[in-house]
Amino acid sequence: MMWEPKFEAMDRAQLAQLQLERLQSTLTRVARNVPYYRKTFAAQGIDPDDFRSLADLARLPFTTKAVLREAYPYGFFAVPLREVVRLHASSGTTGKATVVGYTATDLKKWGALTARILTMGGVTREDVVQIAFSFGLFTGGFGFHQGAETLGAAVVPASSGNTRRQVAIMQDFKTSVLVCTPSYALYLAQTMEDLGVNANALSLRRGLFGAEGWTEAARAQIEDRLKLTATDNYGLSEVMGPGVAGECLQRNGLHLNEDHFLAEIVDPATGEPVADGELGELVITTLAKEAFPLVRFRTGDLTRFLPGPCPCGRTFRRMERVRGRVDDMLIIRGVNVFPAQIESVLLELEGATPHWRVVLEREKGLDKATVELEVAESFVFDRIADQQRFLQNARKRLASELGVSFEIRMTEPGSLACDDGKPCRVLDRRGEG
Repeated sequence: MMWEPKFEAMDRAQLAQLQLERLQSTLTRVARNVPYYRKTFAAQGIDPDDFRSLADLARLPFTTKAVLREAYPYGFFAVPLREVVRLHASSGTTGKATVVGYTATDLKKWGALTARILTMGGVTREDVVQIAFSFGLFTGGFGFHQGAETLGAAVVPASSGNTRRQVAIMQDFKTSVLVCTPSYALYLAQTMEDLGVNANALSLRRGLFGAEGWTEAARAQIEDRLKLTATDNYGLSEVMGPGVAGECLQRNGLHLNEDHFLAEIVDPATGEPVADGELGELVITTLAKEAFPLVRFRTGDLTRFLPGPCPCGRTFRRMERVRGRVDDMLIIRGVNVFPAQIESVLLELEGATPHWRVVLEREKGLDKATVELEVAESFVFDRIADQQRFLQNARKRLASELGVSFEIRMTEPGSLACDDGKPCRVLDRRGEG
């Protein structure tokens, strides 16, 4: 099933022509209305009227988060503020927040794009969709809310937190679709188990999870413990929010909504395009945004394009699930490690929960890495020797899979739980002292 088959199954040649026309329109819009682009294009002799091919995109400079922050709050808007009907913002956890705006037309398009993602994940107008994302400046809650309403499904805007009430809502409202972060889905599953709630007795059948990195091991746990089919989706506040890409039920990569977003994969170090199928940084140009168009925005997310057509019939190209962020890569004693790799190993350990953190310290001039890990309350060690075996097994698995030695420290249940927002996976203390 497709929400907009006219576009989602469009002939690739027709799609390329549509992309070019929309790119030309976007470049003209930003050159006229966004001071940064007007100044940059003039300085580099870039004339939007000269663009005759999608390949010309590589001539344009990148847009970075640092540039967006310098223009805080409204410096990148391409329309007068009176035409903006909604404002959202990034979290600002690594600096000043990025403020994004939407016109009424932008919101209508956003609803259609998130409806596409929901349909890809098997959601229909017959479903009851419980959204456990925060409803606020974060784009996830309102983005999926609009998509579900556009689709015609019943929406339960539960927001985040208050986990026991979330479980009660699932039971009482007959929730059939859950939308939240994957880590919160696992936390919900743990809470249900602690409460003695049988997932088989719920009406859950689909789950759409995103807003943070996750692994196939996490997917397997979510599906087993919540008794649903889990799909991945991708979006980011600067570009729009949810609706940029999503998995269909084939679950073999995320379809990019290419009629609205022109995607590139570049080498994070050089900015040069990488060959198809190679890992690199995702760069996105918006093609239909009115209030907040972006040209060649460096997302910082690492992924790759996947080859071949998808059996679902969609012709949009697919990208692999985001493996991590350019700035998330840890170098521990000369070895490159991503948090997702650590999680993949931990979730295979019986008794481990999705709540963990790696602490990096410097000891006698050498890197020391310690994984702090919560163990499920129901997982009881009868003897000290059993606990030691668990810790030793975890250390061996991490060293074998990642090529780095980690210490393992068990923490109190609830001490690392993430009941709202994204989890903090890394605490780097190597620069302290």
